[in-house]
Amino acid sequence: MNCSGCSPIYPIEGQGTVYLRPVSPALLEALQTKGRHVDYSKEMLWFHFSDVQELQDRMEEIIDMEKVLAITLAVQIKSAADPFTDDLEGEWISLSMQHARIKYADIVSTILERQFTSYMQPIVDASECIIGYEFLLRPAEHGRAFSSYELFEVAHETGLHSFLDRTARIKAIETSAKYLPRGVKRFVNFLPSSIYNPEYCLTHTFEAIERLSLDPKDFVFEVVETEQIQQLSTLQHIFEVYRSRGMSVALDDVGAGFSTIELMNRLEPDFVKIDRSLIDYCDQDEVKQQKIKNIVQLSNRFGGKVLAEGIERMEEFDFCRSVGIELAQGYYFGKPAAQPLDGPYSDPSYKAAR
Repeated sequence: MNCSGCSPIYPIEGQGTVYLRPVSPALLEALQTKGRHVDYSKEMLWFHFSDVQELQDRMEEIIDMEKVLAITLAVQIKSAADPFTDDLEGEWISLSMQHARIKYADIVSTILERQFTSYMQPIVDASECIIGYEFLLRPAEHGRAFSSYELFEVAHETGLHSFLDRTARIKAIETSAKYLPRGVKRFVNFLPSSIYNPEYCLTHTFEAIERLSLDPKDFVFEVVETEQIQQLSTLQHIFEVYRSRGMSVALDDVGAGFSTIELMNRLEPDFVKIDRSLIDYCDQDEVKQQKIKNIVQLSNRFGGKVLAEGIERMEEFDFCRSVGIELAQGYYFGKPAAQPLDGPYSDPSYKAAR
C-alpha cells in the first residue's frame, strides 16, 4: 500500500519533465497546435520545462484543456537530475492537485520541510491540577508564519494532508518525550481522512512511541475539530486500532459542528470534549447548561470522561464542576506554549498558574 502520506515527496526543481496519463489524442493535438513539443508513448505523454514559471503556465494551459476536452489526467513531475523513463512508477496525482502544489509553493515547502513545531496547552482536573497537555501545531522558530487552518487547507488541496497529519503527530510525540514524564496525558489530534488503512497508516505513530520508550497509555488521540466524519465505520476501526495498542481516543467539539451527540453515542470515546461555544458564559445561559448536562449524562452511560474546552472564566469552571465534568482546558488555565508552564515538567500534581 502507498499514499501521499508515505511516498517520498520532493519539491519541484528549476528544470524537469512533466508526465501525463492517459494519452489523449485530442490533448496531444491541442498541445501541438499551440506549437508545444510533446513526446508520447502508449501509456503517457511528456514534455520538458526550463523553470517553474514555464511549468506553471503550461499547467494552467493543460487544466483549461482538461475541462474543455472533458478528460481526467494524472500527472507526475521529475526533476532534470532524475533519469528519464517512459515507464514510470510512483505517485501519480490529479492535475489540479499538482497545479495547487505549484501555486502554493511556499506553504508546500513549509509542509515538506517540516517547518512547524508543537505547542502545549494544559488540561486540568477538578482541583486545577494539570493532568496532561493538548499538542497544537505552530510555526517553527524563524520559520514562515501560518495558521493551522491555512496549512491544513492547502494540505488538502495539494494532496499532502496525510503527510502533514502524520508528521504533525510524530512532532507532538517527540515534543512530549522531551518535556513530559510518564503518567502525564498527551492529547494529539488526527485527521480520519488521512488514515486509509489504520494498521498501515498508523505504523509511523506507533513506531515513534516505541522508539522513544514512551507509555502508550499516556496518549489520547482525538478527531480533529474541523473534520467532517464521512464513514463512521472507518473511524470506529481507527479507534479500535488505537485502543488495541493501549491508547485512548477522544471526540472533539461535541455539541457543535460535525461532532454531534449521536456521533458520540455511537463511537463511545474515552474522552468527550465539549465544544467551547457551549462553555462560553455557560454559567449565565440555561439552554447551554441543559445541553452540557445532557452530554455529561450520556457520557456517563458508556464511561467517557468529559472535558470542557475554552474555559476563560472561573464562573464557567465552577458550573462545569458542579455538573460532574472532570477535566477542563482553556486560557483561564494557560495558553498554548512551546514548553510546559514551569519549563521541563517536574511535578504532575502542580496547579496551573494564572
